[in-house]
Amino acid sequence: MDFGKVITAMVTPFDDNLEVDFAAFENLIEHLINTGTDTLLVTGTTGESPTLSDEEKLELFKAAKSIAGKRAKVIAGTGSNSTRHSIELSERAQDIGVDGLLLVAPYYNKPTQEGLYMHFKMIAESVDIPVILYNVPGRTAVTIEPETLAKLSEVKNIAAVKDAGGNLDKTSKTRVLAPHLAVYSGDDSLTLPMLAVGARGVISVASHIVGRDIKEMIEAFERGDNIKAEEIHLKLFDLFKALFVISNPIPVKEALNMIGIKVGGLRPPLVCADEKTKKVLEKVLSELKLC
Repeated sequence: MDFGKVITAMVTPFDDNLEVDFAAFENLIEHLINTGTDTLLVTGTTGESPTLSDEEKLELFKAAKSIAGKRAKVIAGTGSNSTRHSIELSERAQDIGVDGLLLVAPYYNKPTQEGLYMHFKMIAESVDIPVILYNVPGRTAVTIEPETLAKLSEVKNIAAVKDAGGNLDKTSKTRVLAPHLAVYSGDDSLTLPMLAVGARGVISVASHIVGRDIKEMIEAFERGDNIKAEEIHLKLFDLFKALFVISNPIPVKEALNMIGIKVGGLRPPLVCADEKTKKVLEKVLSELKLC
C-alpha cells in the first residue's frame, strides 16, 4: 500500500440546489493534485457522507477515478454502522476501481471491541483492495483500542489506520503491537507529533487550503530538518484549529469559497458558517496571505 504522505479528505461540492456539483468536484480535484495531494479520499466525514445516497457516492467514486487518472489514488469512504450495508457498498466501490477503502468505526450502536473486530474483518474480507480503518471516538462514541488494531492488522488487506483519537500514548501502543500497520494522523494539528511516533503522513482537511505546506512539513521531518518542520507546523497551527472551530466541514467549505475554490453550501442538518466563524477564517487566511 502506498497512498503517499498527504491524503485529502475531500469536501463534496454542491450547487445552489444542494445537488452534487460534478464540475466543481473536478475543479477541486485539479486544485488538490496541483497543491500536493497524493491521494483523494471521497465521501468521508468531510465529504458529508451521512447525507449522500449510495448512488451519489458511487458516482463520485467514478468521477474521481476518471478525473485523477494516474495522477492520484482514490480511497472510497464506504464505512457505516451497518456491517451488511458497508460490505455491499465496499464491493460496489471495488468494482468501480477505487484504490482503497476507508472504514469508520460504527457509530451510535456502540459495539464492543469484539464487535468492532468482526465488523472490520468481515468487510475487509469481502474485498481485495487495501483497507484503512478510521478511529474517531469523538464522532462515533467508540474507540478502536490498540489491541484490537493489532488483531485486525493480521487481516491481509487491512493496511492502515486513520488515527483521530487524539491520544499519542495509544498511537504509540498501536505502533508497538502492530508495527506493520501504517498510521496516518487524522488531526492536522497533531501531524507533526504523530510523525515522531511513526505516522506515515496525514489524512487531512487543511490540505484543501495549504497542501504544499503540509507536504513540505512532512518531507522536512523525514529528512531530519526538525527546525523547518516545526516552523511550518507553527505557521499553520492557527489555521488547523480554525478549520475545526465549529463542526467540520463547515469551516473548510467556507475557507475554500473564500479563496476562490467554489464548493457551495452544506446539506442539512449542517448549515453554513456564522459571522463569528467567518471572521476567524478571514483572519487566519489573511495572515497566511491566502485571501
